[in-house]
Amino acid sequence: MIRLSPGHLLARVTALPVLALAAWLLVTFPLLLAGQFTPIVALITAGPVVVAAIAFLPRWVPAPRPPGGDDAKDSWWPLIAIVVIVVAFALVEIAYHSEQIVVRRDAASYSQFTTWIAQHGSLPIPQQRDLIAGDLTGLSYDSPAFYQVGDVIWPQFLSGAPLILSVGYWINGVPGMLVTAPLLGALGVLTFAGLAARLLGARWAVLATLVLAVCLPQQWVSRSTYSEPAAQILLLGALLLAYDALARRPDRRQPTLWQSWNTTHLLALAAGLAFGLGLVARIDALRDILPVVAFIGLLLLARRGQALPMLAGLLLGAGYGFVAGFWLSQPYMEHLSGSLQPLLLISAVAVVAVGVATAVLWRRGIPRVDRSRWLPTAVAVVAVVAMAGFALRPLIYVQHGHADELTAYYIGQVQEIEGVPIDPSRTYEEMTLYWVGWYLGLATVLFASIGVALLLRRVMLRRDTEWVLPLLVFTWTVATTLARPAITPDHPWASRRLVVLVLPAFILLAVWFLAWFTRRLRSGPTASPTWFTAPLMSVAALILLVPTALTASGVMSYRMDVGSVAATEQLCDEMPPDASALILDGATSAKFMQVIRGMCGVPTAHVKQPDSPVLDRAISEIHQRGRRAVLVADRAEKLTPHLPAGVDPAHPFNVRTEKDPSTLMKPPQGPWIFDTDVWVAVVPQP
Repeated sequence: MIRLSPGHLLARVTALPVLALAAWLLVTFPLLLAGQFTPIVALITAGPVVVAAIAFLPRWVPAPRPPGGDDAKDSWWPLIAIVVIVVAFALVEIAYHSEQIVVRRDAASYSQFTTWIAQHGSLPIPQQRDLIAGDLTGLSYDSPAFYQVGDVIWPQFLSGAPLILSVGYWINGVPGMLVTAPLLGALGVLTFAGLAARLLGARWAVLATLVLAVCLPQQWVSRSTYSEPAAQILLLGALLLAYDALARRPDRRQPTLWQSWNTTHLLALAAGLAFGLGLVARIDALRDILPVVAFIGLLLLARRGQALPMLAGLLLGAGYGFVAGFWLSQPYMEHLSGSLQPLLLISAVAVVAVGVATAVLWRRGIPRVDRSRWLPTAVAVVAVVAMAGFALRPLIYVQHGHADELTAYYIGQVQEIEGVPIDPSRTYEEMTLYWVGWYLGLATVLFASIGVALLLRRVMLRRDTEWVLPLLVFTWTVATTLARPAITPDHPWASRRLVVLVLPAFILLAVWFLAWFTRRLRSGPTASPTWFTAPLMSVAALILLVPTALTASGVMSYRMDVGSVAATEQLCDEMPPDASALILDGATSAKFMQVIRGMCGVPTAHVKQPDSPVLDRAISEIHQRGRRAVLVADRAEKLTPHLPAGVDPAHPFNVRTEKDPSTLMKPPQGPWIFDTDVWVAVVPQP
């Protein structure tokens, strides 16, 4: 039996989350397309693939090469510390997990998406208008995040996260699904720890992991059923696998591009697949993986055998993503067309440019930019200037122009509550670097800015080459996200844009700078003694951690939407087995249309004008079909005019609890009130 070193064991363990998720999505997504995404079929088909992936592929993960000799004495404490951090993160997030199932924002939309496919195993969602009132004019079947197309309903988002969260639903229903989200967040932290251990060394990875686990956006997004944790695992895990695939030095005695496949090629295939499958979780991952295309071009020029399998995996995974978007989420893609079409055009141009550049440079190989006296330094200077530009941007101009009037109206409300100048059209995009500073502290931003400049210069000089792909991905994603986050700018909502890659990038680069600075202090003829450098670095670590922890305290005092699950069960209990529901007001329709349809299993429609003859006609049509009409509204007074004497509405959904706040000019501190009511009444048959 081979005994693994602590570092090698850490490398293997941290590769497990991305391998498991990639294997699961690889098999279950076609099952959903075929309408066969059921527990039994998924267990029989995807189960063995997941087991094989986590049982065999980690064996091919090479022992890490510690950067700078930091882990020369390979010890167990970093591995133990990282496991403790991840487990503690999971326990805290489970304790604080939300119950966002009432559709107000994306978390509940994902919950309803998950509930439907976990129960039915297929898309689209039927409107079941034949069980309500047929094609009666005046009824609608759509709601926010659920588009009415013909006689079916298509959910808004991509299916990656719901396919994963369905496992929790199958195990323990809605509570199991809601607890799966914190576990995904913890696996995201573990994956980040693995990437940090490879790039920084295991000891410095402990600090990086702790900073990510403490920061508010990572905690907040892991408490609800968002897609970011799944995307984080796939994209950070892909960087991790790519590092492992390229860790072994190529044999320079012969070209390796067409060499027969070995374990490094399989790891490269897995890395490319994970990059591409990021699109199944989030369509904006298309922007994040563009640098991977350029990196594959560099691998081809270097005659590295991993180039072709990584390209094959990327194409396969991206193919899944495009099918997920343009087949299962076509209305959502149309909604995003204003920003998606330019991104598709940029992607096409980038792919063509990389192909042309690779062909032109094929004989010459990778350009020797390290021979230039000025270019590496110039690139470093550009990085510093860019960060300074992001810092100065709020002083230069204020960005205006939302995608829709509803967003502007909401921003105006938040501005009034927060007591800032009323300017509903303001997008706050110019403040994105300040957002990072809120959540990680100004020291982290400063250290990361210095770190990226130093690293870019070193990579241009062909040092620290293991950073080439991470730097390509991180610098591109950070720059494009900070330039245009494209999200409603209230917090903690807007912090979602930072979770997948931006915050991990800043943390990795800041901790790398500390590690580099420590090595510089301890080396050379004027090396500083340990008694001096150790306290200095401890203070630097506290400078990273303390501001991060203080900001995170804003989400540590509440759970979101608690009581919604129990209230929804009561709501469903009020529905007769042969019920067809008619919602009489727009607010209730927006929040509860898919809740009643999906969780209660009741055909549901919204009566746009309940005071018109349409309502009486709809009730009559339902009764003629041998079903029972159930009226739904947010107040009893909206129901009683349409009920015969002696029929009183019931009040099954009556929740007074806490929800996320919304802030614009400061990080969130403490919750707002979640106050929601649903009244129902069964109309007796005449």
